[in-house]
Amino acid sequence: MTSKLTEYLQDPFLNRLYSDIRKAGPIKAILVDVTHVCNLRCQGCYFFAEDMDKHKFPEEAEFDAFIEREKARGTNFMTLAGGEPSLILPRVKKLHDNFFITVVTNGIRKIPLKGFEKLFVAVSVWGDHETDKRLRGNGKLDVFAKGLKNYKDDPRVCWYYTLTSGNAGEIESVIEQCVANGNYVIPNFYGDVSGLGASLDHRGGFEQVRREINRMIERYPDKIFCTPYIVEVISTGVLYKEKWGYDVCCSITFDHAKNKERVKNGKPFNPHFRAYNPDLASTRRCCVGEDRDCSTCYDLWAHFSWIMLNMKRHLGSKQEFTNWLTTMYVFYSLNIFSGHQAGSALLPEINKRLRSLPTT
Repeated sequence: MTSKLTEYLQDPFLNRLYSDIRKAGPIKAILVDVTHVCNLRCQGCYFFAEDMDKHKFPEEAEFDAFIEREKARGTNFMTLAGGEPSLILPRVKKLHDNFFITVVTNGIRKIPLKGFEKLFVAVSVWGDHETDKRLRGNGKLDVFAKGLKNYKDDPRVCWYYTLTSGNAGEIESVIEQCVANGNYVIPNFYGDVSGLGASLDHRGGFEQVRREINRMIERYPDKIFCTPYIVEVISTGVLYKEKWGYDVCCSITFDHAKNKERVKNGKPFNPHFRAYNPDLASTRRCCVGEDRDCSTCYDLWAHFSWIMLNMKRHLGSKQEFTNWLTTMYVFYSLNIFSGHQAGSALLPEINKRLRSLPTT
């Protein structure tokens, strides 16, 4: 392994990516549903699909104690979801002052720049204005338009664009609007956990969606924090002929009772990760639920981890190593390196090296 790694790192560009990651250090990550309250009820939201809002967020003293416990445990990175984090900004601020954090927000309430300068803000969008209004705005509120207004020219923002099987025709328009707004984009994929069917049914496959998002990556190589390799792995659920599912997911709560057998099966997992419910005391099986059917899971972060924790499999060739290393670099650029500008400057070269779809 060492000799192959040394060989691949003779490439100056790969060496730079690898050195930047090593310099930043290892990530000890958790996911926190920081509140049980939300100002939307998006159709098919995993949080409400499994009644996670029954876990009420704690009093301030317990919140502060949670911060100290995680600092003592060595946590350095949190993804904040919920619920809607923008509704409890004083608590988000406390976490921002102690950890690297990514906040997933619906965009209705603006998270100010002052005091949150190093925050990565992932603003959700599920389609163009009419689709987004139907799925997230109860057919009345244009959530996408509100988010565009709130985050105009905000350098912290990536639009967390959840792609559905039947919405490939909207992808170009949505991305054009996000880029014109002075923001970045990162694609996610929709799992139809509520059985809504039609254009939302993931069983329709993502082949057309995949072609369209890859076309947009070529068009906006410095604005889309993703690569054809990441898109391929998430949308197909295949990594080196291994099929996505609970037995291989790396984003499981390592000390949860339900995962006792999973951590023994020999497949990689994150030995630090926990998915906290809003009470910040209880945890759940994995990042997207307690009993989630994994065939409906296309979670971006979970699939990032699947690639990242399977480094050894990617050492068979320089191209395979490039697939792995660029995935790592995209993740670090989004969540750990300060600001997106430095990472985005390297995205054109990254995607140039990943022009053809990979062998998984």
